[in-house]
Amino acid sequence: MPAASNSGGAPARSKRADAQRNEQTLLSAAAEVFVVSGVDAPIREIAARAGVGVGTIYRHFPSRSDLVVAVYRHQVEACAEAGPTLLADAGSPLVALHRWVDLFVDFLVTKHGLAQAMQSDSSGFEALHTYFLDRLVPVCAQLLDAAVEAAETKPGTRAYELMRGIGNLCIGHDSDPERYDPRRMIDLLLRGLEQPRPH
Repeated sequence: MPAASNSGGAPARSKRADAQRNEQTLLSAAAEVFVVSGVDAPIREIAARAGVGVGTIYRHFPSRSDLVVAVYRHQVEACAEAGPTLLADAGSPLVALHRWVDLFVDFLVTKHGLAQAMQSDSSGFEALHTYFLDRLVPVCAQLLDAAVEAAETKPGTRAYELMRGIGNLCIGHDSDPERYDPRRMIDLLLRGLEQPRPH
């Protein structure tokens, strides 16, 4: 019996891998559209960005809230995985921190529409928020610790505080996008963390 199931296993696995890749492509496209147009963006816009038909999206995600939650989880994972990669590749912990914060801000823009998209499912939203903190606070802490160790930022800032501060700076963008650019304010915040260089 095991031999028969093994011989049929490879095609099933590759089919699963294909389906997973397709879903990741959809989620990446949806995330890009949500950042620009918000979580209420037309499904056809997401389908066009992903290069698929609208029906394909509904097959994977029967409702908009299913799609929004999946994008949320996809972005949390992307942010979590980016931290160590950026630390290894960016040249300095401070540069890595700045680049990670940029990804985090993209994620927060999508997150703002999440509660509305989930409507009455407050317990589901709470569970996602816990998941978000569990995955991202340690990554942010790792980046901050590395920057402190390299004497590029001042010690004493906690990851949760920094993430909370960035989140608060992002909130005003929705109501006044023409006159308020959260990224400029976040850049000032990060500059305030930098350790002055000796003259």
